[in-house]
Amino acid sequence: MIKYRLFLQQCIRSKEVWISLLLITLLGILSIIIGSKHLSRQQEAITEVKMYQEQHFDRQVSLHNEDLGLLLYYLKFAHINTLNPLAGISIGQGDINPTVKRITIKTFEAQKFDTDLVNPMNLQSGNLDLSFVIIYLFPLLVIVLTFNVISEETETGTWRLVSIQTKSKLGFIVSKLLIRLGLLFVALIFLFCLAKFILNIPINSGFLSILGLSMLYIIFWFTLAFFVIVFKKSSGFNALLLLSIWLVLIILLPAGINAYISSKYPVPEALSTAIAQRDGYHTKWDTDKLATIEKFYQHYPQFKKYGYPTDGFNWLWYYAMQQMGDDDSKTQQNALSEKIELRERTSKQIASVIPNMYIQLAFNLSAGTSMSQHIEYLNETEAFHERLRLFFYPKIFEEQHADTIDWNQFTPEYYNTKANLKPVQDMLPLLLASVFMMLISIPMVRRL
Repeated sequence: MIKYRLFLQQCIRSKEVWISLLLITLLGILSIIIGSKHLSRQQEAITEVKMYQEQHFDRQVSLHNEDLGLLLYYLKFAHINTLNPLAGISIGQGDINPTVKRITIKTFEAQKFDTDLVNPMNLQSGNLDLSFVIIYLFPLLVIVLTFNVISEETETGTWRLVSIQTKSKLGFIVSKLLIRLGLLFVALIFLFCLAKFILNIPINSGFLSILGLSMLYIIFWFTLAFFVIVFKKSSGFNALLLLSIWLVLIILLPAGINAYISSKYPVPEALSTAIAQRDGYHTKWDTDKLATIEKFYQHYPQFKKYGYPTDGFNWLWYYAMQQMGDDDSKTQQNALSEKIELRERTSKQIASVIPNMYIQLAFNLSAGTSMSQHIEYLNETEAFHERLRLFFYPKIFEEQHADTIDWNQFTPEYYNTKANLKPVQDMLPLLLASVFMMLISIPMVRRL
């Protein structure tokens, strides 16, 4: 215990250590505040849409009571992705993917990727969330605290004395590293406690998973630093090498992998889907109505009883046109979904051997802000859209009045994002990486 106390006093005596710890703590607090504002904006949007939908329905029903087809042209129904407080820690793609979708029963594909109006400059700079501080900045602090653990002893001429007097050179080095690791853990746990209260996060498996992954991530960087410093090079060399490794792992590799995945799985289907959807709908204005209605009945044979009205404008033909917008772009939709799934799967496979990418994906998954979870939300929104169509189509085709429907039953529907957490399995890659670094480093200590 006396040894650890002396190491602690030696470590905290340095002004650089205090400044670094203070800076990382302040940045962490700022990131939590930014996360809180993000959650507040999302919650305000949810609260407003709940109030707006009721007023919206009342106004539109009073204006178009006798024409249900025209009423449904305007009515928008809210489908809400339940807000996870952990999104304040790891915003992920939550700043570009809306929490609330307000859809009509018209063609769904044209509404599928509608998003909120956001300043593009803000999207370009991104949000400083706590996951950014942990993944990008904590490793820099690890480098600051560890790069001269051995070289300082060598440069001051005390290493020979240490190697003679200490029972274990490995124990001496590990003890100094553990003190520094403890200081970072104190800062990390403080930030998570602060986030728990500011963001109103329940202590559940998701919160504990993110905390555990963060601690293992910091341990990995300590083992990486341990591997570098046991070569007993100069402090300047250690700092330069560790910063180079940080640059490669944090900046170059993710950028290169993103370029590789984008080139391997291009998505021209994103444009072709939009074109096919628009052509599928707009060209029907100049197409024989009978052919359009016949295609509609192929999709919904249960509505064939409403016949083939082709004289003048009618809502059966109009909503059949809308349906064709989705049906004619179905092939492109499936191809686009497959490409997105391939990109996501490949990213996860590559990230399993790159700790910073792996932990980012794991954070987003725990917070419900990953791309795969947003796609699941869109798929559920599509199912919600289909339920609305099946409910209203018969009433529109039978020319019912709006006052025959109980509009109070149409409240915003909620979707609960599924995290599918596997804590032990999620932590295994980081744990294995740390153990591997330790195993190849320990034999080298004996040569010091």
